[in-house]
Amino acid sequence: MKKNLGFLMSMVLMVSLVISGCGGKTTLKMATGGTTGTYYAYSGTVSQILSQKINNLNFNVQSTGASKANIYLVSDEEADIAIVQNDVMYYAYNGIDLFEGEKVSGFSAMAGVYAEVCQVVAKSGITSIEDLRGKRVSVGDVGSGVEFNARQILEAYGMTFDDIVVSNLSFGDSATALKDDKIDAFFCVAGAPTTAIVELATSNQINLLEVDDEHAAKLIEKYPFYTKFSVPGGSYKGVDNEVQTVAVVATYIVSDSLSEDLVYNMTKALFENAEEIAKAHPKGAELDPAYSVSSISIPLHPGAEKYYKEIGVLK
Repeated sequence: MKKNLGFLMSMVLMVSLVISGCGGKTTLKMATGGTTGTYYAYSGTVSQILSQKINNLNFNVQSTGASKANIYLVSDEEADIAIVQNDVMYYAYNGIDLFEGEKVSGFSAMAGVYAEVCQVVAKSGITSIEDLRGKRVSVGDVGSGVEFNARQILEAYGMTFDDIVVSNLSFGDSATALKDDKIDAFFCVAGAPTTAIVELATSNQINLLEVDDEHAAKLIEKYPFYTKFSVPGGSYKGVDNEVQTVAVVATYIVSDSLSEDLVYNMTKALFENAEEIAKAHPKGAELDPAYSVSSISIPLHPGAEKYYKEIGVLK
């Protein structure tokens, strides 16, 4: 019995030595979104590839309430890296809109990764944003990023919520309401093609409304987090031609406390392995350092900045 006990004790000691020998590993907490959303799936792919490419790096991927919640998590050092909309991080950094009167600190930008497209979906008789005047329009959930996007796009066209009949519905509920003739149009901010719109277009004729160059320029001048984006023709049934609109960008933010070397290595690994990421998740095909830099309107983490300067997309 004593021999067995001695053997067990020696095994425990050996295991503990092995575990302590692995102490060089860094595990970062990554905040994403709901388990059925793009943020969670995309970040799962990114975390796997970065941990394969960077020695001694692991990720603990967490499902969260997405952009606004993620900013608080990184600011409070409950997460090290998070994916957020670039407009929401702009509001937080400047203490406006969703974060009115409350500047949030402790985070900086690492990489803009894919477009979250501002899509204005309308019945077939509505062909322009100007046509929305007096119509029944869903603008997303109350207090959501979508609601702010809708307000800003209408503002560029000289309109306010007073000029439309406002509904506050989710994407899925908006698509159902349009199908049931309860609304005439809705705003949806998501990667394109968006499932709710794809399903709607199979049974209903829809228009995707354009944000032309003039109005896009006006919008971008006032709100620098927007970028121009064209939805390819054929993305939705019956929408055969390319439609220009604007987009906000899904962006990785990181804690200011992370080292320059670590964030440099993560940024470099992200873009240098874009093809591998794209094989595992379609949004990986949008990874582009120049687009990333153009979409970021808050300070970059020094590690990310070093990488962008090294490859010449930032001076």
